Amino acid sequence: MASITIRKLEERVKAKLRVRAAHHGRSMEEEAREILRCALTAEPPPAQNLAASIRSHIEPFGGVELALPQRQPVRRPPALR
Repeated sequence: MASITIRKLEERVKAKLRVRAAHHGRSMEEEAREILRCALTAEPPPAQNLAASIRSHIEPFGGVELALPQRQPVRRPPALR
């Protein structure tokens, strides 16, 4: 098996890793391996376009109805002299 060294790890991150490892009854190394294993084997969510993403957030609230203004005939452009 390969091994890696992580340099410049913030103390706050290391402390959280220690607490998380203790909570799961594992060593810090085993907890880090499990975090990496889960992160790298998880399937990424399918990409959505912007409209589908917005729709998925609004649909639970019943959607939004927008009042569209009446269309006016196109004005003639001004004569520039």
